[in-house]
Amino acid sequence: MSEPDLGWTATLTVRVAEGAWAEWLFRALQPEVAREVPRARAELRSTGSDRFEIALTARDTGSIRAAMNTYLGWVDLALATAARARSPP
Repeated sequence: MSEPDLGWTATLTVRVAEGAWAEWLFRALQPEVAREVPRARAELRSTGSDRFEIALTARDTGSIRAAMNTYLGWVDLALATAARARSPP
């Protein structure tokens, strides 16, 4: 069985104010990268103390759009949860 053509690519750069948050978020997303989003693949790359990249490849435009929405949603959810946990009741 041959590998499907993954000809579409996108790179999302995630940058946060504090390096510790970038490292935490990077680690939080690693289990999600291990799972495969349908018809797409992802790779996390550390690119600095306050940022990292999510490199996506997919086989069609619908798949790359869905993968981008999925990963951006996970980033947003993780940051919102962390902010909520830090704020007083």
